[in-house]
Amino acid sequence: MKTIYIILSIIGFSFSVWSQNAQIAEADKKYNKYSYVDAIEIYEKVAEKGYESPELFQKLGNAYYFNSNLLTAAKWYGKLFELNPEQEPEYYFRYAQALKASEEYEKSDAYMAKFYEKSPDSRAKLYAENKDYLKDIEIHSGKFTVTPTDINSEFSDFGTAFFGDKIVYSSSRKEGALYKKINPWTEQNYRDLYVVEKDNAYKLSSPVNFSNVINTKYNESTPVFSKDGKTIYFTRNNFNSGKKGKADDKSTLIKIYKANLIDGVWTNVKELPFCSDDYSTAHPALSFDEKTLYFVSDMPGGFGSSDLYKVNIDGNGNFGKPENLGKTINTESKETFPFLDDDNNLYFASDGYPGLGGLDIYKAKITALGYEKPMNMGKPINSPLDDFCIIMDKEHKGYLSSNRIGSVGYDDIYSFTKCNYTVEGFITDLKTGEILIDATVEIFDENNKKVTETKSNALGKYSLAIECRENYTIRASKKDYESAEKMFATENTDNLSIVNLALDRNVFLVETGTDLAKVFDISLIYFDLDKWNIRPDAAKDLEKIIAVMKQNPDMKVDIRSHTDSRQTHKYNETLSNRRAKATMDFMIKNGIDKSRLTAKGYGETELVNECKDKVPCSEAQHQKNRRSEFIILKM
Repeated sequence: MKTIYIILSIIGFSFSVWSQNAQIAEADKKYNKYSYVDAIEIYEKVAEKGYESPELFQKLGNAYYFNSNLLTAAKWYGKLFELNPEQEPEYYFRYAQALKASEEYEKSDAYMAKFYEKSPDSRAKLYAENKDYLKDIEIHSGKFTVTPTDINSEFSDFGTAFFGDKIVYSSSRKEGALYKKINPWTEQNYRDLYVVEKDNAYKLSSPVNFSNVINTKYNESTPVFSKDGKTIYFTRNNFNSGKKGKADDKSTLIKIYKANLIDGVWTNVKELPFCSDDYSTAHPALSFDEKTLYFVSDMPGGFGSSDLYKVNIDGNGNFGKPENLGKTINTESKETFPFLDDDNNLYFASDGYPGLGGLDIYKAKITALGYEKPMNMGKPINSPLDDFCIIMDKEHKGYLSSNRIGSVGYDDIYSFTKCNYTVEGFITDLKTGEILIDATVEIFDENNKKVTETKSNALGKYSLAIECRENYTIRASKKDYESAEKMFATENTDNLSIVNLALDRNVFLVETGTDLAKVFDISLIYFDLDKWNIRPDAAKDLEKIIAVMKQNPDMKVDIRSHTDSRQTHKYNETLSNRRAKATMDFMIKNGIDKSRLTAKGYGETELVNECKDKVPCSEAQHQKNRRSEFIILKM
């Protein structure tokens, strides 16, 4: 019996191994055909029975990763590294990306550091050069509000495009679909294009199937329209005129197609000439002048799994040679879903840059010299999961697609508006407090680049709209005044900052009777107690008076010295006379002819307040009476 039991156990074990191998072989077939949902189901059944291997965990992680389920991909990549900590470099990157889905940024960074040790590619270098990327992203966060739209279904909804007052997007919903045909990659319906009405508040109507000419029994997505609405570029599986094209490996890839609207009907559907059966082209976007088409491709010669390209369109609608956007934009990962705004800024999604997780949306300014460094658009435009397919109008309102936490479907469409922030205040004279009309008010960003400007109005007030979550410098200037500036940050929860600026006059209108001491804000020529020799600090103030008199050689000035009421009348008169004379002697010594000066001490005879003898006054009140005057007698 014992011998029989052992033999039966061996037979049972052999059958179990054979069964597992057969299941894995079946799953591998589906995996290699990109039927990830079916492959996952089989792989997980094998794993649940205790079977472990690096290859199994790699494929399970990849199947979820390529299907944009990063949370579960992290689970299987974690098991992969537990089983064998040494893997090919790409798995360190994928695991690091997947960990961000649950916001495990510290652990993700640790795997990116290992990825950097093992790989010299641009993604590793970008991480090494931007280790404070989360702080940088936070600086650019909070500039938009994001809201889910009402058109989202339990399926995949994404890829919006402006079409006049309408929005066209792609969906795998069953309701309204021309064909009920399931895509084995996703186990959802093949996607059609749908159209919805858009009101002024960006509220969307119920979706209607866009066109039985454009839509087929395979996938259509990511359209873009010419401004006149008569031309559409869109993405479709390699299928036209009822025929399905295949690559050498028998797979059906995706291409960009073009169609024209004639008498209200879409017609003349053609693939673009640079497309191929052997690589994918997708997700078209038009430049503002419609002379350049941007798109995504994995054609040979690129940098990563998908790159951004552009191609010129001539006046006859002919296409030039596609041009890769280069290393400033493209990495070894995915760059995809381009969009260009009215200012010709390029927006795109990427998982190759240090970001919040999954695909993040980036902005790169296009200049005459090329593309500036891409900037992560921050939260809430981006999330720890996939964020992509952004479009916006000139008012910075628009739509994006995301599978972020809270989405009701596989992918959802969200509307967004740019946060409205205002800085306002008054411009006044520093000394008099008088309002200053028509002063120039300018705002500069952290790179000292001017953002906007205005003028103060009849009330001396200004008001400017700026972006949220930025540090700014505000500068006010006006003729005959020194400019003044302040730094401020847009962190007020009321979306309003009050910044008042006071300007110091540097050019004055002087005439007979003007007191130059008031012009130069000289309240007192300082002397040591009970003395009348000119101190160094007093000399600096007197040099201002001397400079004006030298600029105006006909000017004559009367020097008047005053004291407060403390001490006797006689003492104060004598002291003030000596100080007035000492002041005049200093000015003569420094180049002013004696004939142009007179000097007299008035003691306490011309008090400017009620602080007479025996009247209790504060030191500040007495200070107002201790003054020097330089009255212009002649110009």
